Amino acid sequence: METEGNILIVEDDNDINELLCTIAVKSNYFPQPAYSGTEAMIYFQKQEWDLVILDLMLPGMTGEEVLAKIVNESAVPVIIISAKGDQQAKIDCLRTGAADYITKPFDIEEVSARLDSQLNRYKRSRTVSKPVDLVFKDLKVDLEAKTVTVNQQLLKLTVIEYMILVLLVSSPKKVFSKANLFESVWHENFHGDDNTVNVHMSNLRTKLAKANRDEEYIETIWGMGYRLKT
Repeated sequence: METEGNILIVEDDNDINELLCTIAVKSNYFPQPAYSGTEAMIYFQKQEWDLVILDLMLPGMTGEEVLAKIVNESAVPVIIISAKGDQQAKIDCLRTGAADYITKPFDIEEVSARLDSQLNRYKRSRTVSKPVDLVFKDLKVDLEAKTVTVNQQLLKLTVIEYMILVLLVSSPKKVFSKANLFESVWHENFHGDDNTVNVHMSNLRTKLAKANRDEEYIETIWGMGYRLKT
């Protein structure tokens, strides 16, 4: 059965983290446990998330610091679950951008209901506000027409080149490894065949360069992969 969403669960208490993961699994969500603020941010940068459950009292980065970074970088809803029950802590987190605040000890059914509520709201908002165009510098991707223009010139891209470009432009700050690109575009497991990705990436970069020789759109991060060049 396909999961309904990816949830990052940031809680340093093993028992509570395990309980929250169990709640998520029973609601058909995929949970990823993290036990510190630093670990949470590593997971957060690796992939797309539909929801974050966040404790405030964490080793390393505090929950408040993690919340501020997540809110600054994305629209992913964050539910705070904390033993800090004072009104000011709640107000501060909600003003920073938390979607909800649950005080420990919590009721399992209430947590499950709030997960459903936030995830459903987030999915609806993404569906409603999904952009028709992706824009980066003078590059424009029309997702409806599936066309790409650079410097007001229409590019003739193959299906693979188009899919690679959409992936990069959709997450302009993310570094995509060759394995990321291959598995996302070809939907197959990556077995270390660099040549397949290299050829398509080289052709795409050549076409972009011909359209505008004064601009560079994709950069190679040695030992890591590719990302858009800002």
